[in-house]
Amino acid sequence: MAPPEVFSLSQQTPVTCHAFNADRSQVAVSLNSNEVLIYAREGSDWKHIDTLTEHDKQVTSIDWAPKSNRIVTSAQDRNAYVWQQSPDPQTGHMIWKPTLVLLRVNRAATYVRWSPNEDKFAVASGARAIAICSFDPEGDWWVSRLLKKPIRSTVLSIDWHPNNVLLAAGSAEAKARVFSAYIKDVDKRPAASVWGEKLPFNTICGEYASPSGGWVHDVAFSPSGDVLAFASHDSSISIVYPGGPAVYSIKLSILPLVALTWTNEETVIAAGHDCQPLVFSGNQGGWELVGSLDDPQSNKASGGTRSGLGNASPVGRLNSAAFNTFRNAAERGISNVPGSPTVGSSTESELFTVHQNTITSVRVYDGSPDNVTRVSTSGVDGKLVIWDVSAVTPIGATGLAGKLGKMQLR
Repeated sequence: MAPPEVFSLSQQTPVTCHAFNADRSQVAVSLNSNEVLIYAREGSDWKHIDTLTEHDKQVTSIDWAPKSNRIVTSAQDRNAYVWQQSPDPQTGHMIWKPTLVLLRVNRAATYVRWSPNEDKFAVASGARAIAICSFDPEGDWWVSRLLKKPIRSTVLSIDWHPNNVLLAAGSAEAKARVFSAYIKDVDKRPAASVWGEKLPFNTICGEYASPSGGWVHDVAFSPSGDVLAFASHDSSISIVYPGGPAVYSIKLSILPLVALTWTNEETVIAAGHDCQPLVFSGNQGGWELVGSLDDPQSNKASGGTRSGLGNASPVGRLNSAAFNTFRNAAERGISNVPGSPTVGSSTESELFTVHQNTITSVRVYDGSPDNVTRVSTSGVDGKLVIWDVSAVTPIGATGLAGKLGKMQLR
């Protein structure tokens, strides 16, 4: 099995979100701040080449359009910006120029994604609304229409259907919904699908609750768009077949999953607070957890060290045990328990997984939508990791066998 590619973008700062350009030669990340850093691939490492500074508060989400090469960002300052490269009039060098988006929301923007055709994008928010944004050539800015009903809480995640019209959304009210985001002057009339035929703006095509009332962290359509997956804070993942109709829910006895993506029509990769990407597989006959892209048991057998990963918590400027214990607890959620190694030791609080803290994002890295070969993850530990999706460690070898709950059909 091919080992994962591990890159440490930050030693002490979480990677909130990341997005690659079309050829994967550059990546845009937010290191838990109001800036977006752009790195370029140089051999086996990444070099910082540019910084996008327009937001006033923490950046919450980034998406990079592969065809038009435009970046869209959202932040807690209630704004979104579309960034496009253009030559500097004075130097002639290519620079990123922002265009303001009129979101019309009075709470933080939480998540942003380009539509498949890249002629519009959606911005989730804490204002109980989703802004569907399209470009207005007369005003030379991006304007929005709001999806509001029946949202009653913060929208945490969104995902576009392949037809460029339907939009899935997960919210803090423990609901996953499918909306129509049809805009007359932008979209062609979509063909009938399992989600419905007539799809005027703000039509509710489906509404699904998490099994035990946990807020929905992430949602994703399958490559065909006929199946919906969502992960909830009750440590469950649900697969929805609207044409069935059927909802398969797998309840796990592990920490909650917060991000997921499809690799083909019958496989989902999800990750979160358990620090490893899990692989789920199934079809309309049922779904199950089949394994992990990580192999924590082999790392445990090798004595807790893994080439290229470094120490879990490198020492900063002050080599004080008390200072480092406080810093790690405050900034990275790492703390020592009585009897554990000291902060200065090489195995201090080190997990047997590649990621040493919560995985915040899972994205497609390589392959076509219906045959993804590699995915990328970023996390609170400051790492960016690229995984081979064929390198699955079976469930029995990961130590997850005793943590698997049962599947429920609703």
